[in-house]
Amino acid sequence: MHFAAPEPGSPRPRPPVRDPEGPRRVTLLELFFDLVYVVALALISRGMVDQLDWHRAGQALIMLAAVWWTWAITTLVTDLYDPERTEIKLLISAVMFGALLMTTAIPEAFNARGLVFAGTYVAIHLGRGLFLMPAVRREPQTQRRAARIFVWFAVSAIPWIIGAFVSGDGRMLCWAIALAIDYVGFRLAYPVPGLGVVPEKQRNVTAEHLSERYQQFFIIALGDAILTIGTMFSMEHNEAENIVAFAAAFLTTLLLWRIYVHKSGQLLPQAIQAAQSPGRFLFSAPYTHLLMIAGVVTAASGFDLVLHEPTGRTPPAWVAVILGGPALFLAGRASFEYEVFSRVSWSRPVGVLALLGIAPVVLLLPPLYASIGAMLVLAGVAYADFRRSHGKPPEKPVPPH
Repeated sequence: MHFAAPEPGSPRPRPPVRDPEGPRRVTLLELFFDLVYVVALALISRGMVDQLDWHRAGQALIMLAAVWWTWAITTLVTDLYDPERTEIKLLISAVMFGALLMTTAIPEAFNARGLVFAGTYVAIHLGRGLFLMPAVRREPQTQRRAARIFVWFAVSAIPWIIGAFVSGDGRMLCWAIALAIDYVGFRLAYPVPGLGVVPEKQRNVTAEHLSERYQQFFIIALGDAILTIGTMFSMEHNEAENIVAFAAAFLTTLLLWRIYVHKSGQLLPQAIQAAQSPGRFLFSAPYTHLLMIAGVVTAASGFDLVLHEPTGRTPPAWVAVILGGPALFLAGRASFEYEVFSRVSWSRPVGVLALLGIAPVVLLLPPLYASIGAMLVLAGVAYADFRRSHGKPPEKPVPPH
């Protein structure tokens, strides 16, 4: 048995880059990939309230930033490369396996399973580069882009692995440095001596695909809040108090969705298309959405606290979680609005100030009142959005130049 050699002049296999004229919709494999992150966000929000203190909150933030970065960079890969190609499907499946392994380590990431968490994170990012560089060898510019990204992740791998072998604050510090390298490298377009930065022409994005992916992850974050509400509901206390806590948590989740979707969330694809430099969104959307998602995950932790113990005095750490989640979300939402409209509605900073303003008061009240206060502030923001747009012609996105 033998195989015939390719005929002279036959076309070479096309590199797995995305066809500019190809389909823009998200694939079913990408949606399947997202399921891992439902579990990851749930474990992070639940872990935050286990012996809640500032140290625990910092650990949760580090794990969230790491988990988010595996998703964000994979989303960038599926935006730049053809997700229907077999090679990219295999890559997504491999990253999914790694992300799930990372997720299993979340409860003990700062204890016995630190090496699993950090080692898997490093393996995901370095393995992706080692896979892509030979896959696009016939396109030197694309290969150099993959090489630049690989170099930066190779540098950040050092504090990631060192952190896995130290404990306590040392691990937090090492991993915070590693994340700073990863996030700053992306923002600077991965400059490497001898290779420069990723060229402007290689920063183009697929508006429909990229915007839909970010919208989908935000829904996943809201899913964590719904999961918390449904599974943490308890009838151990007064029935009326339990029902009020349940309703406040649900309405807060609904308001988070409404505020996100209103205008900016709906018009993100058009804003990317209207931008003079669409690549600008490539380097800003991961940060603004991380802030909003951190707010939703923190709010879900607050739901956990209130549903378990709606009565009694509210400890300061509880107030920080119950009110801090919506405040983080509004801060991220203000940045998101600026991405789309080059402005920030007054309701965003006013909402943050209102949450800060009621904090001293709710310290003297039961947690249930803190939850209701956060809900009312978000309701005020949503009403301000409604009043601003009601009866007016649809607003067009005006992204920053």
